[in-house]
Amino acid sequence: MKISRILHAGYVFECDRTRILFDPVFENLFSRNCHAFPDVRFDLAQVRGLRPDAVFISHFHDDHCSMESLDLLDRATPIYMYCLFEELFAMIRALGFIDVRALEVDAPVVVGAIEVIPRRALDADVDSMFHIRAGGLNVLNVVDAWMDPETLEQLKRYAPWDMVLWPFQTMREVDVIAPSRAERGPVALPEEWPEQLRALAPRYVVPSSCQFRQEPWSWYNHAMFPITYRRFADEVGAWLPQARVLRLNPSVAVELTADALTPAAPLPWVLPVGEQDVDYEYDAAIAPPPTSEIARHFAPLDAAQTALALDFCRAGLIERYEEMELPEDSYFATPCVWQLSVHDHAGRVERFRYRVHGDSIAPTGDEVAPTWTTEIPIAKLYAGLELGESLTSMYMRIDGAPADADIVDDPLIRCLFNVAVGAYQAAQLKRLGVVHA
Repeated sequence: MKISRILHAGYVFECDRTRILFDPVFENLFSRNCHAFPDVRFDLAQVRGLRPDAVFISHFHDDHCSMESLDLLDRATPIYMYCLFEELFAMIRALGFIDVRALEVDAPVVVGAIEVIPRRALDADVDSMFHIRAGGLNVLNVVDAWMDPETLEQLKRYAPWDMVLWPFQTMREVDVIAPSRAERGPVALPEEWPEQLRALAPRYVVPSSCQFRQEPWSWYNHAMFPITYRRFADEVGAWLPQARVLRLNPSVAVELTADALTPAAPLPWVLPVGEQDVDYEYDAAIAPPPTSEIARHFAPLDAAQTALALDFCRAGLIERYEEMELPEDSYFATPCVWQLSVHDHAGRVERFRYRVHGDSIAPTGDEVAPTWTTEIPIAKLYAGLELGESLTSMYMRIDGAPADADIVDDPLIRCLFNVAVGAYQAAQLKRLGVVHA
């Protein structure tokens, strides 16, 4: 079995002339502000010439399911995806793919010499894992998922695994969105990992599913990614002294057999740029810059774009909020004042205050100080409304949220992300000039 890394969670598996792509992304940057780490570029002419036997997509998040990447592939390629939302399948069909199929947990799919079995992830509404069998070998691609305890019991039967692709980076999304709530000091690897990995008893462990950073100036680069490749290798090596931790940079390929692992010819269409054995640099004491400073890094909006974003703050947000149902245990179930601050490219700010009570929201004056505040660059607000920007790249800043409050109850987060599935992919299709229902 030949296994090659594309980027992030993307891999090529080959066996006996069968070739399958998993979660392929052929973009740098991708998902609007994810920069490949280590740096790579792609020979898109060669990518267009690929004729894979199938593509498997583990879930619909934009760093795994990219319409602009799929657009490069031959439309006869079968596409298999684990997703509970029909909208995503319709989008892929709108690109022109004629064989698009939904994956089911524990239902094997045989493509030539390779068998792929989707396995249940902890968040089964979103994620899946892939059990890949070929040439008498078993490889577990955990992708971005957290291991479901029942699935772990199921997978123990296949131990020792020949290889496990393990999502090694525990991204601190909440800490960068609400830094006032962030825990300071060293970050421990998840306490359940040693037991899970020992139960799988793999021969080889690949730190997987996080090969990107944000913009070069971004403070997220030292706050979002707390686990280094070196630390992962050291700790997993201590838990599994019989295993080898193997780093696969983009383009790098290996040939796995029952007896050995040897280097293989790299992917010719993934082109490494500069130093490849780079590592993350986490700074637990980093002070986040003010949102006004972050906003200066983005190009100014034109008049129409600015009007759209500000009109949303004045009216559209209120309409969306009142159409949704608030959880009973939400912080906002109790009357409070919420302030939204929108910063432009020059650092200027426009503030909006609202009185929020349950499912009701209305503008209010400055008489009462806010207890929950949200800040955002206007360029990112516009991108969230029109371009499918994801939450972790919007540089939203929340303050005042108590420790027991769920930050995703924030009114702006709910209004931007509780209304549509596949907003990023829909924006991609629009850029590609593809009309879909």
